[in-house]
Amino acid sequence: MRAPPRLYALVAATVLSVAATALAPTASAASAPATTAASADASPTRPSQPSQPFRVNAAPPPKLRASGNKLVDESGATRRLLGVNRSGGEFMCVQGHGIFDGPVDDAAIQAIADWKVNAVRIPLNEECWLGLSHIDTAYGGANYIAAVKELVARLEAHGITPIVELHWSHGRYTGGDSHCADTEYATCQKPMPDARYTPAFWTSVAQTFKGDEAVVFDLFNEPFPDRATSDLTAAWTCWRDGGSCPGIDFQVAGMQTLLDAVRATGARNLVLIPGVAYSNDLRQWLTYRPDDPAGNLAAAWHAYNFNACADEGCFDEQLAPVIAQVPFVAGEIGENTCSHGYVDRVMAWLDAKGASYLGWTWNTWDCSSGPSLISDYNGTPTNYGVGLRDHLIRNGLIHDRPIHDHLKGMR
Repeated sequence: MRAPPRLYALVAATVLSVAATALAPTASAASAPATTAASADASPTRPSQPSQPFRVNAAPPPKLRASGNKLVDESGATRRLLGVNRSGGEFMCVQGHGIFDGPVDDAAIQAIADWKVNAVRIPLNEECWLGLSHIDTAYGGANYIAAVKELVARLEAHGITPIVELHWSHGRYTGGDSHCADTEYATCQKPMPDARYTPAFWTSVAQTFKGDEAVVFDLFNEPFPDRATSDLTAAWTCWRDGGSCPGIDFQVAGMQTLLDAVRATGARNLVLIPGVAYSNDLRQWLTYRPDDPAGNLAAAWHAYNFNACADEGCFDEQLAPVIAQVPFVAGEIGENTCSHGYVDRVMAWLDAKGASYLGWTWNTWDCSSGPSLISDYNGTPTNYGVGLRDHLIRNGLIHDRPIHDHLKGMR
């Protein structure tokens, strides 16, 4: 059996450093490094003709905005994002196997919703979205975009906030923590987005979804310019400004450039901006954060048991100052122990701060190499997934109040 496409990242992650508020209104609120994709031997998911998603009895997800250090909806009520990642869109297409890893029909989305999930993060591949010449046309370009749009619509039909994010990108990289030095193609994680294609990717994504402000944009999965240079000032400057960055072989598109590409389309959607060290280090995030004319940004963080910042002392020192000023979304939390002791602690700390978090990942992989939340797409949890499922069900009741309020308005 082949190793998952991102297993390299978990092996390296032991020396690397790398979780916002519930969609039901609450009284107060504020908000893995490298992880794993599914086996390359997975059954292909053939693109289908877009169909009208079945409208379940759920309130639509809110249009989220940053207000101080909280996320709020159209009425000003505080919201949190609590959910899962749905990996596949980053690797299946570029490997020529399909578009998604496993089913994404209404039954599959309902199984996610049954965990009281209110947000799903969808990793994407820029070469597949843009339909570059080496991508199989059955899976790339218009077919890929149509499949992503349909998944977004299905999630929204179940009252779930879709988070679309750029996971794998173009550019040959041969420096520290290089994961696919033999190719420039988007077949692995790169330290930063590339200037050649990533701005065009975000222009197209933003144009596609700018009429739907319930969709959240996550600009780049796990930047690690600090692995290409030991100069942290240079790494953070590269992170924000891009250009010719020390140790990176290609021209970089910085976070400011990508944010500008989104806003130039007129899109005012909430945008998540990750830190460095595989999104685990946010110590200079406030200093270098991009300027947003829409004022609708949140900080994004990833947390795994094998990261540098992986305990409450580090959380208090490094994360609390960021959470005090901006909305905070832990886009990936997880552990490679096939248990949930670590994520239980992370969720407890983030709950106390009113922050948001999404578990990695809703895919049926080996929970020690994934880590994977489920053993089947009916939602049967792994020993690791039990922690997130039980926590969300016990403490969430995420859909109940929105559904009640929605129905009350229909009487």
